[in-house]
Amino acid sequence: MQQRQVGPFSVGSIGLGCMNLCHAYGGPVSREQAERILLCALDLGVTFFDTAALYGFGASEKLVGDILSKHRSKFTLASKCGLQGVDKNGDGVLVRVIDGRPETLKKTCEDSLKRLKTDVIDLYYLHRWDKKVPIEDSVGALSDLVKEGKIRTIGLSEVSSATLRKAHAVHPIAALQTEYSLWTRNPEIELLGVCKELGVTFVAFSPVGRGFLTGTLKDVSALGEKDIRRAMPRFTKENYAMNVKLLKQFESFAKARSLTPSQVALGWLLTRDDSIIPIPGTQNLDHLKENCASNEINFSTEEMQELDQLINHHNVVGHRYNEQARSEVDTEDFG
Repeated sequence: MQQRQVGPFSVGSIGLGCMNLCHAYGGPVSREQAERILLCALDLGVTFFDTAALYGFGASEKLVGDILSKHRSKFTLASKCGLQGVDKNGDGVLVRVIDGRPETLKKTCEDSLKRLKTDVIDLYYLHRWDKKVPIEDSVGALSDLVKEGKIRTIGLSEVSSATLRKAHAVHPIAALQTEYSLWTRNPEIELLGVCKELGVTFVAFSPVGRGFLTGTLKDVSALGEKDIRRAMPRFTKENYAMNVKLLKQFESFAKARSLTPSQVALGWLLTRDDSIIPIPGTQNLDHLKENCASNEINFSTEEMQELDQLINHHNVVGHRYNEQARSEVDTEDFG
């Protein structure tokens, strides 16, 4: 697989997001299927695995630790803190909480190290900026973890260019991740430029538009009851009916080049800039192989311009998050 740089680490140009092994899009996969996915990814040249304390409230980290720890020297490991499950009522029921206090971040790191069965996490993100805590304090705590040898580099997730600059002044930020794809263009407002200026790798999550850009989701009524897309404005019945019309020409573009829609979506990101690394997730081995086969796609200027016109922030209907979720992130938004 082609290589790209994240801080001091050289990794495959396509990583693996490990969220949906146990979280967000339907139910968790079996332990056996998770093992097949993770080990096959490694065999296909994936060397950048992304998980978080939030995913399955630790279950994703445990899967990665149980299955991949014996191969630890072969890949770069990323996880996240600042957003996790907390037993707030003492009844054993975990609820999602944003908490960026230094003591919480350090405790979360200790717990993650145990679940991941490793002595050090290569890239440790602040999953959400807790707006009650100065970003300088949260990043300062992560800087302490670097000094203690528990993490190697620091990342940020879902923050604005202004917050990135403040954090980078405290400690160098190796990577920033947020949603980026043909149908989510917010990073183009300012964030991509600031990442380039500061030498920060941009990690694109949901690079196939939470399934939209695969062309396989035509009817949102098929989404499971607990699927997080049900709460996302773009996936309401009315909005999605309009968005799905954008796929016809997009699918024709892919077919004319003997590519799948997913491969076109990933190829578009890879062609945008060599400092961008997409991290698609999947529960399906065939999809994993399809995604990894995208790593050498390089579209021409004319092809990129055509894709930019087919799907963009002007013709996609609906915000990516609902009002509650939008209040929790710090990213620039087209409105």
